[in-house]
Amino acid sequence: MKVPAARVALSTSSVYPETTSSAFELARRLGYDGVELMVGIDSVAADVDAVEKLRDYHGVPVLSVHAPCLLITQRVWGSDPWAKLRRSCEAAIQLDADVVVVHPPFRWQREYAKGFVEGVRALREETGVAICVENMYPWRTPGGELKAYMPGWDPTELDYDELTLDFSHASTSSQTSLDLAISWGDRLRHIHLTDGTGSIKDEHLVPGRGDQNAGQVLEYLAERDFAGHVVLEINSRKSETRAQREADLAESLAFARLHLAAPVRPAYAVDGGGVASAL
Repeated sequence: MKVPAARVALSTSSVYPETTSSAFELARRLGYDGVELMVGIDSVAADVDAVEKLRDYHGVPVLSVHAPCLLITQRVWGSDPWAKLRRSCEAAIQLDADVVVVHPPFRWQREYAKGFVEGVRALREETGVAICVENMYPWRTPGGELKAYMPGWDPTELDYDELTLDFSHASTSSQTSLDLAISWGDRLRHIHLTDGTGSIKDEHLVPGRGDQNAGQVLEYLAERDFAGHVVLEINSRKSETRAQREADLAESLAFARLHLAAPVRPAYAVDGGGVASAL
């Protein structure tokens, strides 16, 4: 089997309403390769010095930082979106992470959105941190689709250098993650491993429990020696017990390990007479 260099990480958001500290503890105990820090999930997640201490105490590296760009984190680290993104890059450098995940701007962030594509590229060149813009989804209302993001929720045709593919967002937007992975090619740098059933709600299911053929996507990436990060980002808020949450996280890790491998395909075959020929 061919196993790529990609590492499997646990998003600290996957343990919510448990804490960032719990995410590090579970990642270590279950065998994840690292964590993705969701800035703003709790007060600790916005304190980079505290996160650094958690990293060192548990011996679990921070592989990526998710900038505080959710609706619920709009006031974390201030209100200037460029300052927040820059601070996310600085946090990544301090924590030895090499990726920052960011969403496209909301439509009401007009000045931020106006120079977003160029600004992301300039900040990446300045800091050396990969800034991977994440695919989002249309907001659907009884009156129709609401244009919530600018320049748009689908980064496919936009001039971003590095992208994050979220399987749940693909499902919510009636897309398929495999099609997006193929279309994006080398721009695909980062994965949010999860699932969905096509609901208008962003479900973030355990991978394999939805419509995204998550295992097939991981196998496709393995065949192409994907070397980015595969980050489990599920919604475990409905877990009735800690044991149930832990079981879902363990199942998700096993799913990722199982499918993030591809058979080795020989370049030649030898016939009965001992003659080799290219395949």
